[in-house]
Amino acid sequence: MSDLRKIALNSKQASFSMALLDDKTKNETLDAVASALINNKEKIFDANSRDLKKAQEEGLDGPLFKRLCFDEHKLADVTDGIRSLISLEDPVGKIKLHTTLDDGLELYRVTCPIGVIGVIFESRPDALVQIASLCLKSGNSVFLKGGREALETNKVLYEVINEASLANGLPEGWINLLESREEVNDMLNLDEYIDLIIPRGSNAFVQYIMNNTTIPVMGHADGVCHTYIDEFADEAKAVKVVVDAKTQYVSVCNTTETILVDKSRKDDLLPKIVKALEEKNVRIHYEDEVTEWHHEYLDYEVSLKLTDSIDEAIDHINRYGSGHTDAIITEDKARAEYFMNKVDSGSVMHNCSTRFADGFRYGFGAEVGVSTSKLHARGPVGLEGLVSYKYKIYGNGDIVADYASGNKKFKHIRRDV
Repeated sequence: MSDLRKIALNSKQASFSMALLDDKTKNETLDAVASALINNKEKIFDANSRDLKKAQEEGLDGPLFKRLCFDEHKLADVTDGIRSLISLEDPVGKIKLHTTLDDGLELYRVTCPIGVIGVIFESRPDALVQIASLCLKSGNSVFLKGGREALETNKVLYEVINEASLANGLPEGWINLLESREEVNDMLNLDEYIDLIIPRGSNAFVQYIMNNTTIPVMGHADGVCHTYIDEFADEAKAVKVVVDAKTQYVSVCNTTETILVDKSRKDDLLPKIVKALEEKNVRIHYEDEVTEWHHEYLDYEVSLKLTDSIDEAIDHINRYGSGHTDAIITEDKARAEYFMNKVDSGSVMHNCSTRFADGFRYGFGAEVGVSTSKLHARGPVGLEGLVSYKYKIYGNGDIVADYASGNKKFKHIRRDV
């Protein structure tokens, strides 16, 4: 048995203990993790400075370099996220369905952890903290693989979280850190131990993961998000929202990458939007120069297209978008609802920035990623996306033969939960 297979076996065993953790233990552990991160911040910052220095020497591009930074601001963000998780209800053990099959024969559908989750993420060290915290709160074991750019930072963060959690009684092996691509390929073959893979990265990377494992995969390939300026858009709202959606943080997946503008607003509103974006140093790619509409810039660049109607805008989004997040700016509520119902994306928004598509902002505490799948979880994946369910039946010597013979009949009475 290989070393990784032994680690995975141990993690699987740990997952059975994680499933039994009570909410008090989870929350006390999360609180200890948050305190440990703060107490070890100089050690974390020092490791991050080494990663940043190496990345600079290797010419890492701007958006990735910005994601790599783990400073006081990022520390505050992740610890705030942990505190938010503590305040949330335990997602495990919730009764979602109760049916009386017959007198004394009761059926329940109850939430439970998924088990062992492997998460492969980009060069954001803060993602490691968010993912580990969510898995802890939802009672899952986890394998973490960050980008090689953040190797030193991820090591220290893992060590701090592991030490704090073990000191609070969590089972050894619930959290694991992978450091090489070879380990990722090996992990993809561990279908008897790992229950779910969540990849975060390029379209090509996600497709590679999906094509090279029999383990279920959940995630999104990219974030080609749109903001549509309807003919009934309020001028001030449109300018403010578009600028935020494009420039508030350009290197993340919920940033608007294409702006669609109704042709009726070409002369009055469009020049103001262009001016506001150019003042933020955004390079605008007009439709006569765009060769690929399904494009994620993750930088101060955006595609812009004029549309003849709301239906043309919707068709464009459903054809070229990634099913991540799309918004409409309009004062016509009926048109907004029409747009939000017809656009096939995990998050759809009216008169607000696409940047709101985030687990923390949705009140999930944090997110393990964003799913564009329609099975199990969709949109920002928080605690509820990290649990499954099982059916429990409580009887008293009941047998199927009695019902097959007709001696007894099912009542199937739905109960309130």
